[in-house]
Amino acid sequence: MIKDEVSGSFSNSDVVVTGGTGLIGRQVVKILCDAGAKVRVVSLDKLNIDSRAEHIHGDLTSFEFCKEITRDIDFVFHLAGIKGSVEVTKAKPASFFVPLLMFNTNVLEASRINNVRKLVYTSSIGAYASAEVFTETQNLDGPPMDMFPGWAKRMAELQIKAYRIQYGMENYSVVRPCNVYGPGDNFDPENAMVIPTLMYRIYRKESPVVIWGDGTAVRDFAYSRDIAEGVILALYHGTGSSFVNLASGKGVTIRELVETLNSFIDFDYAFDATRPSGFPRRVMDISSAEKSIDYHPQTTLRDGLKLTWEWFVANQDEYLKKKNYFKE
Repeated sequence: MIKDEVSGSFSNSDVVVTGGTGLIGRQVVKILCDAGAKVRVVSLDKLNIDSRAEHIHGDLTSFEFCKEITRDIDFVFHLAGIKGSVEVTKAKPASFFVPLLMFNTNVLEASRINNVRKLVYTSSIGAYASAEVFTETQNLDGPPMDMFPGWAKRMAELQIKAYRIQYGMENYSVVRPCNVYGPGDNFDPENAMVIPTLMYRIYRKESPVVIWGDGTAVRDFAYSRDIAEGVILALYHGTGSSFVNLASGKGVTIRELVETLNSFIDFDYAFDATRPSGFPRRVMDISSAEKSIDYHPQTTLRDGLKLTWEWFVANQDEYLKKKNYFKE
């Protein structure tokens, strides 16, 4: 998806990737290292995901630390976030809200002070108000779907808007990704999202794997490599005064998701229609990203799931090396 003129623009540049050991971040790091960039990965995870990059273990809630890591940097990919299931976000909202506010504010302000050439911020579909189809010009009023993390994401978007108004800064871009999956996902059974949770339960030989609801709920699942390419394209082209959606742009039922997994993994499953299915439909419109930043995701659901499964089987305990914001 990324053209040579885009990847070539990062050659020999100094780049910071916050959350570079994460789901999207590790894909961004690989693409940038392949392009010849000098990449600095900043994370609290005890992982080294690419020998070509410099890995810095540090806390983004420290403003002084953020000023230090963004000094003399050309591009900042601010991907650091906190990922967890719906249940854990409801039970431990402060564990999401407080650190998100702190490191978003710090990274954005430190990058401004240090005159970083360009920055891209990864927001979330959860910043939208509830709807069936999400477009950049609609669903902007009302509280975010994901209450506390959604407000934290919106606050960072507003901070970037404030820079644009006061300083005329047009070099900060914003993307809102959908439900992202892939190698490096959070497979912690206590707070993982739907796809890693299913894979964890399948690997542990649950039989049958019981899925809540009747399987008709529709979601938009995108493979991490596609989203990473979209993030890079957003920084390169810019997103103007708003943001762009990054997703597959295709709705998939939970039943289709399970059946796709079952097409290459042998396991028994059953749907429990007495349990809630969640919101019936949530899909992102990616037409704006297709036109404005040349974003065209290419990974099929089956291919993405297969790559994720193969990675998980080989790295099933990696989540133990990751920072867990939900442990007291």
